[in-house]
Amino acid sequence: MAPPALSPRIARSLRKLGHDLDVARKKRRLTVAALCERAGISPPLYSRLVKGEPGTSIGACAAVLFALGVDTPFEALLDAARDDVGLLLDEARLPKRVRHSRKDSAPL
Repeated sequence: MAPPALSPRIARSLRKLGHDLDVARKKRRLTVAALCERAGISPPLYSRLVKGEPGTSIGACAAVLFALGVDTPFEALLDAARDDVGLLLDEARLPKRVRHSRKDSAPL
């Protein structure tokens, strides 16, 4: 069974991420072998990551980012406190009015 086709935007994004990883490696004057050793991955896996192939694991990507000095790359990606779309959706789901049920309306 073939994997589902990626949208062109996602494919472009993966290729850009791969390119950016390779540029970051070069800026740090690291060889592919040295970066792979630091990240604990194989050079062929790094090559697939740089090409933007969708089958590479997110763990490999995180390991390379960490080896490049990006401390915790996915920690704030969809942080609930910074998820603007999620926060707006939560607000849109709020009730228009809040009523107390008769059971809850006991005197205080």
